[in-house]
Amino acid sequence: MTWNIVSDSSCDMRMSGFAGGGIHFEIVPLRLQVGNREFIDNDALEIPELLEAMAAEKTASSTACPSPAAFARAFEKGDKTVCFTISANLSGTYNAAVMGREMVLEEHPEKEICVIDSKATAGAMVLLIRRAKELMEADPEGRDFEGICAQLRLYQAALRTCFTLENFDNLIKNGRMRPLVGTLLHSLGIHVIADGTPQGTIRVVGKARGEAKTYKAITALMKDSKDCIGAEVVISHCENLASAIKLKEQILQDLPVKSVDIISCRGLTSFYAMEKGLIIGY
Repeated sequence: MTWNIVSDSSCDMRMSGFAGGGIHFEIVPLRLQVGNREFIDNDALEIPELLEAMAAEKTASSTACPSPAAFARAFEKGDKTVCFTISANLSGTYNAAVMGREMVLEEHPEKEICVIDSKATAGAMVLLIRRAKELMEADPEGRDFEGICAQLRLYQAALRTCFTLENFDNLIKNGRMRPLVGTLLHSLGIHVIADGTPQGTIRVVGKARGEAKTYKAITALMKDSKDCIGAEVVISHCENLASAIKLKEQILQDLPVKSVDIISCRGLTSFYAMEKGLIIGY
């Protein structure tokens, strides 16, 4: 019996960094279109190269979700599979994964496949993957597949995501922010702070000037959004390790969390967060 964890590439984990023992782990990559160039969001993608291409491109860039067939190929590698996707309100990836599930079950009805909408991205998906691994290790024979899926759905509902941006070029090019506003925010050192709703959408909750005020505003937002006692936190940074470390220190100072881990953004999250962006899953 083979346990299988599948995620799309918005999770910010690398396949090369997953130590699963007998648990198979696979990331199904999204594609990023920048001008005439296509970037595949796999472990080999060089983020500085992607950001440089986006900065040089005058037109709006775009993303494309994986195909149902790509998910089906990943699902076929396990007997019991749990799949996590970026919020269905932000991408068609969840629907593609559900279609991939149906394709596999039509040929292999004996397999069990659970697709869970993370209603988030980045660190929240990392936490879901880690929890899935723990539950699978506790049930190596897969006797309680439905129970594990139910626990993961409950855990997902308790997770939260917030983020802060310093670079607004992508928002401007995609028509989501006026150029004058973006230039003004950047010149004044103003950071936009946003969070994910329980429905998996994004809302801007405030702005702060300077790093110190931004990080204090983030920890206040985290405190207001849920009970953080014993919470695990994952910070994804887009080419901004120094700021991620400062934010980690602020979180540990202000909140009674269990741990704070720092990871680098993959392609999809770098595409949206842009250089110096920070995404917090907790």
